[in-house]
Amino acid sequence: MHAAVIEKYEGARLVGHISRDSTEISVRERAVPKSKPVPSAARKRGRPKKGEVIAPKPLSRLQRQQSMSLEEMIKELPQHCDHGCKRDSRGYLQHWVGYKLHLDVADGQIPISCLLTSASLHDSQVALPLATMTAQRVTNCYDLMDAAYDAEIIRAHSRSLGHEPIIAHCRRWGEKRELDPHQEMRFRERTAVERVNARLKEEFGGRLVRVRGPAKVMTSLMFGILVLTADQLLRLVV
Repeated sequence: MHAAVIEKYEGARLVGHISRDSTEISVRERAVPKSKPVPSAARKRGRPKKGEVIAPKPLSRLQRQQSMSLEEMIKELPQHCDHGCKRDSRGYLQHWVGYKLHLDVADGQIPISCLLTSASLHDSQVALPLATMTAQRVTNCYDLMDAAYDAEIIRAHSRSLGHEPIIAHCRRWGEKRELDPHQEMRFRERTAVERVNARLKEEFGGRLVRVRGPAKVMTSLMFGILVLTADQLLRLVV
């Protein structure tokens, strides 16, 4: 139903900016225990012996997603309930048990597409499927993302869709690089997704999820997303 609303009212117009971010979804549910990694035979450091075959390094999820369809990318994302942590605007770590809701929001605070994943999944792992889903619904010019999405694969995918990515630089890659002045002005529009996350929690039940399981949690959240979308569209018309 939400996709039909977006297609009818947003599909025909050119969207300037798509702001991408995630928000924590706390639930009254027991977290699934982490599975212990399978121990692998460690190879000795140094040059390989004559005739020794070295197993190739496995591809990361982002690398695998480059050759996947949208359905395959979504199917591979974990959706079980687990523990998550995220640093807030003041630099403190917040911990919760539940899920993460990943949102793409257009100008005017209109949610375009969203995905639900496990709380522990890093934001960057959802960038490609979310961008692909949004591109199938609307046409936009810029993709705005914070430092969690600072990866060349994400930038390349955004450009392949005909968009211009504006991503804050992550400090873990060395000295922090500042955005150009014109990029900085456009990056300020990214607060739209933060306002949508706040409204979803405070006004449309996102903070009071009382069901269990990813399917029921996503259904509960989508009712709020649908009403929020209708509310924002009415505000633009009036």
